[in-house]
Amino acid sequence: MSIRSIPRERVSLNTEWRFWHSKAIPDGVIYDLRPDANDTSLVVLKPWILPSGNDYIQNASDRHEPPSEQPDIDIPYVDLDFNDGEWDAVRLPHDWAIKGPFYTGEDPEISGDMGRLPVQGVGWYRRTLHVSSQDLDKTVFLEVDGAMSYPMVWLNGHLVGGWPYGYNSFQLDLTPYIRRGKNQLAIRVENPSGPSSRWYPGAGIYRNVWLTKVDPIHVAHWGTKISTRDITSRKATVDLQVQVENKGAMKQKVDIVTEVFGIGTGGRRGRKVAQFPGRSFQMDPNSSETISLSTTINSPKLWGPPPTHSPNLYVAVTQIYSGRRLVDNYETRFGIRSLEFNPNSGLVVNGLPVYIQGVNQHHDLGALGAAFNKRAAQRQLDMLRELGVNAIRMAHNPPAPELLEMTDRMGFLVVDEIFDSWAMQKTASDFHLIFPEWREPDLRAFMRRDRNHPSVIVWSYGNEVGEQGNHDAETAEIARYLRGIVIQEDTTRPSTGSMHRSTPTSLYTDVVDIVSLNYQGEGMRYGPAYEHLVGNRRTPQYDAFHEAHPDKLIFGSEVAWSLSSRGTFLFPVTNYTSSPINDTTGGNSTLLEISAYELYSSDSGSSPDRVFATQDEHPFVAGGFVWAGWDYLGEPYPYDGARSAYSGIIDLAGFKKERYYLYQARWRPDFLMAHIVPHWTWPDRVGEVTPVHVFTSGDEAELFLNGVSQGRLKKEALTYRFRWDDVIYEPGELHVVTYKDGKRWATETVRTAGEATGLRLTADRSKISSDGEDLSFVTVEVIDKKGNIVPEAGSLIVATDNGFQADFTPFPAHERKAFNGLALITVRAESEGIEAAEVVMNAQ
Repeated sequence: MSIRSIPRERVSLNTEWRFWHSKAIPDGVIYDLRPDANDTSLVVLKPWILPSGNDYIQNASDRHEPPSEQPDIDIPYVDLDFNDGEWDAVRLPHDWAIKGPFYTGEDPEISGDMGRLPVQGVGWYRRTLHVSSQDLDKTVFLEVDGAMSYPMVWLNGHLVGGWPYGYNSFQLDLTPYIRRGKNQLAIRVENPSGPSSRWYPGAGIYRNVWLTKVDPIHVAHWGTKISTRDITSRKATVDLQVQVENKGAMKQKVDIVTEVFGIGTGGRRGRKVAQFPGRSFQMDPNSSETISLSTTINSPKLWGPPPTHSPNLYVAVTQIYSGRRLVDNYETRFGIRSLEFNPNSGLVVNGLPVYIQGVNQHHDLGALGAAFNKRAAQRQLDMLRELGVNAIRMAHNPPAPELLEMTDRMGFLVVDEIFDSWAMQKTASDFHLIFPEWREPDLRAFMRRDRNHPSVIVWSYGNEVGEQGNHDAETAEIARYLRGIVIQEDTTRPSTGSMHRSTPTSLYTDVVDIVSLNYQGEGMRYGPAYEHLVGNRRTPQYDAFHEAHPDKLIFGSEVAWSLSSRGTFLFPVTNYTSSPINDTTGGNSTLLEISAYELYSSDSGSSPDRVFATQDEHPFVAGGFVWAGWDYLGEPYPYDGARSAYSGIIDLAGFKKERYYLYQARWRPDFLMAHIVPHWTWPDRVGEVTPVHVFTSGDEAELFLNGVSQGRLKKEALTYRFRWDDVIYEPGELHVVTYKDGKRWATETVRTAGEATGLRLTADRSKISSDGEDLSFVTVEVIDKKGNIVPEAGSLIVATDNGFQADFTPFPAHERKAFNGLALITVRAESEGIEAAEVVMNAQ
């Protein structure tokens, strides 16, 4: 690729890659010796990688001196003349493990916790860069948004650097090694062969990669910082810091001009609304200078979460001149909003209270694995918005940069999180191995990348870290260190770390700005159905934390952890409002399925009903983040034999579980909706008690079975569903009429289905761009001759996923069974004995 001479150019490097994977270590090198790779004959490259983090280490004495020479190794894969013609041609983002096959059986190489997919081993990526002679006068950077894990970069046989933490974005300076003509870029990634994560981490360069060319005088990487204050309807003050670098060999006079523009529909730049004062100064060679400026925007359009706010955005355009020559043009998007974290009334945005209706989200995209795709991520956010979600906790790592661009644009509130472990391990080869040396550069880099996003309202530097409980002093010491970095980087947002074992009197609780509780608020192993359980047990803790820390806002960083398999209903149904799962109630460890009456939880968790009641009884609680929004790969609790989680409100394929409607009734009280649970096709239950529950935003409901009323019920205080637990099953039609404030509200009907006779395909988009990245998701429904979904159908179809947590069909396979009548495909589906169906999509 050639690069034109313009002030700043950032081009995608996602194409033209060659890839090769080895489960063993094929090249004799490693970042550092680990429990799973302790062969002392391996060449340890850590001394050459550590300096990559120097820009994010505050004290000069703590920075790492680069070795004076390149490592004494001979790796053929980094050479320009190496023949990679037999390697796979791939496009980034790329996840080598998602194609499978899954590991099955009792003792798999990769456990269910990590998705039973072949993530382990070394992956090499190679591509060439074509550089013109005029490019040699520029500074050229490689930017990697994420690579799992231990990415290390070579250019023309020289080890440039790397960044061990697979979730963080990083930049490397290629300039010293660039030459005119063809340049060979090689990137090595490696996942440990032993346990390295508590969920599916992905494998490979799973986010975007960029080449950025700038003048030697330029805005530094993530070099702008924007905050707003003194916000009224008449005006707002905007503060800007700009870090400028001079990587040239000469002293230069520099002029900076920054203008602010509104952002209109479609993300286009609108009219100019303000300008910062200009600034001129001299820069020495190989130096950096940070300047601070302020301006006022009149009649500001504020950013905030719908429906009570609008997510308005602005862009600051910073131009750098050397003499009369424009040498850099750098854009920073931001929003104007005020935040108040009130310990008694909760979160206040722009003067209005906003109750946190949040979910936790892992980073994988189901059948696409960890490879980031804008369209797939947008689909997830669209369904969450329809649900009524207004906040997302990034569990438990930095997200793809584009995801925060989406949350800015859509108006989601974000808790941005970085570490799942500190110095104590959760798995043998997780981040604790590199935490001591990388905690500072990782945290600073993460914050500098994300600090201008208005959607980010809270920083989180830890999730359920192992130091809690028996190592309280150590926990507090590390938390103080990390919080100190947060304050140095950003004084406009509070920070926290989620607590599952810390108590109201813990030293750790004293450190955090916000009390964020995982399950403790509702109680852990708490309630009559949970009394027989052993383990970490807590009574509901919101009152205790509020009494001990009356000056701190409290929210549930993880609430619920309820579990289900979409469309699966098991009998009998518990009489409790919340119950743990076992083979006598709610679960089937043979089928690896969990009942979707949505009353069942993990041992430490609660049903949605109990979460709602606890929140209503504690109005000072600011809300919470449900575990989880979508099912995700790995962590298939309680069934280690499965491959994905049961925790989501939406399943892995993107189908709404029954729980979706229970949350929607809570979070969108003005939305007309009613949903009947379960389906009504039970040929083996004629004459048996089959409970019927209804989720609705109404306050009264009457249920009819084949036209006969089963009773009219009113929603009582602290109840969130209607239950008819004595209905005797007979085939036919269930119909519910709901009311609100005495007026007819919403209705729902379910019918007994007949034999499966056909397929119904529905594409969420009929036209897609032919750019290799756009997607259309096609839902396949197995139907009878009247068009009713056949709930227990499992016919073979061409598919990518069906949402069932224990389906080990590889995601790219050409055949997959529907699960409870539904599957997800790309274009076409057919099944023996059922009429074929087809959907046509046009590529543009």
